[in-house]
Amino acid sequence: MKNFIHINTGFVCLNCNHKNPPLSSGCRNHCRRCLYSLHVDYETPGDRLSRCRSLMEPIKLDYSGKKGYIIIHRCLRCDTIKRNKAAEDDDYNMIIQLS
Repeated sequence: MKNFIHINTGFVCLNCNHKNPPLSSGCRNHCRRCLYSLHVDYETPGDRLSRCRSLMEPIKLDYSGKKGYIIIHRCLRCDTIKRNKAAEDDDYNMIIQLS
């Protein structure tokens, strides 16, 4: 398994156009308003090797003890499933809707 690559940049969400700042700790990988992500990683977080580049819809929420809440995303183009840790500034109402 490759090492995690720390990429923490702000971005404008392609789903809802919300401007997302970088996280104060960790890496932002989904929109804090609508929770959508992009299919940019292939094998490991931060590798940015996926050719798909499609939106990933948040489909459900999981809880992983020490890691906390995990958002499960499904790619709208290729159906790949990815798990992303919820961020401390994610919209709490959207998190509740996934549970």
